[in-house]
Amino acid sequence: MKINCIAVDDEPLALEIIKDYCAKVPFLNLMQAFDNAIETMEYLRNNRVDLILLDIQMEDLTGIQLLNALKVKPHVIMTTAYDNYALQGFDLDVTDYLLKPISFDRFLKGINKVYDRMQNEVNIPGEKQVVTYPSETAEKDYFFVKTETHIEKITTSEVLYIEGMGDYWRIVTPKKRIMTLMNARGMEDVLPEHQFCRVHRSYFVAISKIESIERKHIKIADQRIPIGDTYQKNFFDIIEKKK
Repeated sequence: MKINCIAVDDEPLALEIIKDYCAKVPFLNLMQAFDNAIETMEYLRNNRVDLILLDIQMEDLTGIQLLNALKVKPHVIMTTAYDNYALQGFDLDVTDYLLKPISFDRFLKGINKVYDRMQNEVNIPGEKQVVTYPSETAEKDYFFVKTETHIEKITTSEVLYIEGMGDYWRIVTPKKRIMTLMNARGMEDVLPEHQFCRVHRSYFVAISKIESIERKHIKIADQRIPIGDTYQKNFFDIIEKKK
């Protein structure tokens, strides 16, 4: 079964990332990509699609307003840098809600949800056509984060640790420090889970960059990072497996 979809986002780089992700999924057919909601509405009047990958914050017409204007709604995956629209999105029965920057693993999880819904609707017998890419994280040594002025590409292997600072996270590498506005769940989604571990409500660490562990502290470079009680068992279980 093929899923015919369109992508809508007024950020050029974000739209390119979505297009690249679509090209990697065999059963996804990206029919068109748009940078505004007005052209999207015109296209939907004359073309049937199964799925819209839809940004929320756009000029002239938001993604929410676009959905409310549609008489026939296809499946929808919302993409946004803001988590305060989640309740509205689920009120509109969207299939998934992805926070930018979006990792491929998280994107694929949303696409598989759409596939499951469509399969149930048409009642196709047989196994689900769920696609996984076990080597994707190992091959892709980068992810994207949004700063105040642009979207920045981060080389995963260069990250030492990530520190929470109020509403921001500071990504620390030997060469630079990048501030990004993101909640903890968004940070967890974008980080490869086999390379990073959350050790405190305010810290994620790169496991390979750990120099030493002493009681409830981790040393990375010149930084002593606390291990929170909530995260202690999971962290030491991971370390035990790495021995």
